[in-house]
Amino acid sequence: MSKLWGGRFTKKTDQLVEEYTASIMFDKELAEEDIQGSLAHVTMLGKQGILPADDVEKIKDGLHRVMQRIKRGDIEFSIGDEDIHMNIEKTLIDDVGPVGGKLHTGRSRNDQVATDMHLWLRKRVVEFVDMLHKLQSALVEQAKANTDTIVPGYTHLQRAQPILFAHHLMAYVSMFGRDIERLQDSYKRINVLPLGAGALAGTTFPIDRHFVAKELKFDAVYENSLDAVSDRDFILEFLSHASIIMMHLSRLSEELILWSSTEFRFVELDDAFCTGSSIMPQKKNPDVPELVRGKTGRVYGNLVGLLTVLKSLPLAYNKDMQEDKEGMFDTVKTLQGALQLFAPMIATMKVNGDRMRQAVNQDFSNATDIADFLVGKGMPFRQAHEVIGKTVLYCIEQNKYLLDLTLDEFKQFSSLFDNSIYAVLQPEQVVNARNVYGGTAKEQVLAAIGRADASLAETAAWVANYLERSR
Repeated sequence: MSKLWGGRFTKKTDQLVEEYTASIMFDKELAEEDIQGSLAHVTMLGKQGILPADDVEKIKDGLHRVMQRIKRGDIEFSIGDEDIHMNIEKTLIDDVGPVGGKLHTGRSRNDQVATDMHLWLRKRVVEFVDMLHKLQSALVEQAKANTDTIVPGYTHLQRAQPILFAHHLMAYVSMFGRDIERLQDSYKRINVLPLGAGALAGTTFPIDRHFVAKELKFDAVYENSLDAVSDRDFILEFLSHASIIMMHLSRLSEELILWSSTEFRFVELDDAFCTGSSIMPQKKNPDVPELVRGKTGRVYGNLVGLLTVLKSLPLAYNKDMQEDKEGMFDTVKTLQGALQLFAPMIATMKVNGDRMRQAVNQDFSNATDIADFLVGKGMPFRQAHEVIGKTVLYCIEQNKYLLDLTLDEFKQFSSLFDNSIYAVLQPEQVVNARNVYGGTAKEQVLAAIGRADASLAETAAWVANYLERSR
């Protein structure tokens, strides 16, 4: 069959050109959305009297049959038909006859493909909010189980101050909470209808764009036809949010890799999420977090790639914009894989609290509290800082820790020391002394967990609402 747009041409498209310019290899992912948009469009054409009712019903019945064939895998898409839109339209014409050619009345592939991507991406956003919710839930449950587990807190990857392990986990709950908020906010910009913009200037047919928006459950319609067909901000925004999510996952991955090493032994990942070595039988490799850490760069690349494609494009549609899809599809697949694995990996992770406590007892992360102790006795902080620095140096030279020192040894450095210093230096006291909003004290961590539970309930309700809307 000749090209649906071939009337103006006198020669066949070069085979290499067909192969180079075709997008059906990847945009077949949009098949369901393409038919969904077409059903709403042809319903509107009938409502507006642009097409007779009989034609509308024939086209709708044909589209439903094409959808079922696609779901069964009965349709072999053709590079010669370029993209998912032309493949579906030709299949429809084969099914219902020439009347199928009326489907494209009042629209262009430019506004059609934009509509497909809006439909497709809004589903993924809800799915990702749900996945992040599950990951947050796993982290919160681990936090609840570790409200008495003390671990060294780090800055510069050097032991800094003891904290509750639950407090550390809740930091990631906060990070992923911001990711959820960004995705939820982006939904309102994704859920805008481009259809009806035509190729760039609208159409001469008396279409009703707001009717189509209601049919497809869009909250708004693009105000400007040029913007409607050339806008890819909603994809850029998603890729940006996905990059931040992957960055957060990568940071957590790095910590899991460190914590599960022999040097740390703070956690053990379940065997189901690790692999072995082909030559070293003792190895248990944290391949899942390692691969997530590696795939983060892939998602960053997709964002930078699309930014680069769009940076110099004049309005409205240009063929360059065909490059908007593969990176989006790849990012979705990459992020789906990571989030599907992370929640159960966190949920099944074993925490070695004894090893964490041993690490806390064998460092100087309680040194700041001695300085605070001396400040409370009236010593200026800068002087107290110097005193504790000398005390720590003495401990290092004597192969001791602060709690190993006698009171006489403490008094070498300041006469302000008394027996109460030993209570001040206990890890539980060091942790619970930081009883400020957002701090690591158990009271504050329990409060944070309570707030997280409430937020999780709100997110679950949001997901349920939007899943219901999509039905």
